[in-house]
Amino acid sequence: MRITATVNGEIMQADDVWEGESLLYLLRERLGLPGSKNACEQGECGSCTVYLDGVLVCACLVAAGQAQNRSIGTVEGLASGDDLHPVQEAFAEAGAVQCGFCTPGLVVAAHDLLTRHGQEQGQAGEPGRRRPSDPEIREALAGNLCRCTGYEKILAAVHLAADRMAGDRMAGDRMAGDRMAGDRMAGGAE
Repeated sequence: MRITATVNGEIMQADDVWEGESLLYLLRERLGLPGSKNACEQGECGSCTVYLDGVLVCACLVAAGQAQNRSIGTVEGLASGDDLHPVQEAFAEAGAVQCGFCTPGLVVAAHDLLTRHGQEQGQAGEPGRRRPSDPEIREALAGNLCRCTGYEKILAAVHLAADRMAGDRMAGDRMAGDRMAGDRMAGGAE
């Protein structure tokens, strides 16, 4: 079958898609977007997390045919040309990228959290953007597994990205430095 979908804002098409094929396979193998990773194929690890019509899904659990005439957002689509999204930058700067296998799913999930968090704050009429707490971040990223980092640098990256998305780049830089210094003082635990 032929699948046509809007992927990262661009209409894309794939022919000869097998009806049992996953969205993950479609993205990686047919559309040339290898950012989402194929780790568990059971929806347990979050490495393949993408947006489908603005909702986070594990691409390994979605049949490719379900993407017909729908909007898909991948980790590649967060960047603007050569400029990384603040979440992507923060993950790199905070050292939250180790082997890199879980990173795309974590970045998309963190982006979703920070986007929703900013919208909720705006709707509530509160001035500025309140930063998510550690428990809020942990809950939002609960569907994403990482075997390398121990999650502390991931938390630091999300806080850094939240500050940058709120326009407080200096506070974000200070906080990331404070968190990383705290990690070193705690024996280098990540």
